[in-house]
Amino acid sequence: MSLLPSSRTGERKIEHVRLCLNEEVGGSGITTGFEHYRFRHNALPELNFEDITLRTNFLERQLRTPFLISSMTGGSAATGAINARLAEAAERRGWALGVGSVRAAVERSELAFSFHVRDKAPGIPIIANIGAVQLSYGFGIEECRRAVEIAGADFLVLHLNGLQEVFQPEGNTGFAALLPQIEKVCRMLEVPVGIKEVGWGIDGDTAARLYNAGVAFIDVAGAGGTSWSQVEKFRNSDPIRRAAAEAFADWGNPTADCITEVRAASPQVALIGSGGLKHGVDAAKALALGADLAGFGRSLLGPAVESEEALDRALAQVELELRTTMFGIGASDLKALRGTPRLIRR
Repeated sequence: MSLLPSSRTGERKIEHVRLCLNEEVGGSGITTGFEHYRFRHNALPELNFEDITLRTNFLERQLRTPFLISSMTGGSAATGAINARLAEAAERRGWALGVGSVRAAVERSELAFSFHVRDKAPGIPIIANIGAVQLSYGFGIEECRRAVEIAGADFLVLHLNGLQEVFQPEGNTGFAALLPQIEKVCRMLEVPVGIKEVGWGIDGDTAARLYNAGVAFIDVAGAGGTSWSQVEKFRNSDPIRRAAAEAFADWGNPTADCITEVRAASPQVALIGSGGLKHGVDAAKALALGADLAGFGRSLLGPAVESEEALDRALAQVELELRTTMFGIGASDLKALRGTPRLIRR
């Protein structure tokens, strides 16, 4: 049974999910860039398929797979149920898990239940999430601590979503002087702090500034998947802003370009590649280009809403696709995949 209400509720978090499932909210005229890369097939891989391992480490946490269920939702009963289902599936299969913005629960304690995922996923890394711009609107270290506590999280990610805030009816656009505030959170918070975009990507120069400020990891969340200017277009009643959003349908930095730039900016610091990944072959390309984890978001939302079985099948398929890619190039583990000379630009 679907976890979403059968009729519109007007709740922002539920409407975000509904729009992502039912409307054309992907970027138009822009791609992830993964199509520009291909793997050279190895006809003699000299390994057994069953011996291929996906085990990895991320910020000193061990994982059975190099996958992340990206931050998507929370903040209502329906979206809390989605988070619970995602958490259970991530725990079963050994994926890391990000939750949607915990801001609502920090401000309204009665919503905290929708982000309580640790009891569903006791053994995997969990990433709490707050909009970085909220540091300009009264949020500080205590609110960040509260977000981590609510989700039972190992890490905190601050998301950058400037264009979304412009087109969101409730948007906050005070992005001036954010970097010193980010640096303060990185210095004072007891858990590692990362930065993510929401679908327009983080370039190498920006990554270098963030890493210098003490950021422990970056999730590039590049272009080629969901465009949040298009999502907010459907929610905005202002005809000027609705029309203006169309001009940004092809905005952003392709995910593949972001991964290569950010990895070049810092060869050692943790990196998550997300933004429009469709399958395990895309994940393999992201990992071979330099990502430590590959993140999946909207492609898992439909299965998560549909059923536990549908979600488990979706995760299992991604894992099989990655293993098969590794078999096809003769890489027995992720170290071999990341160092492969068999990823070539078309």
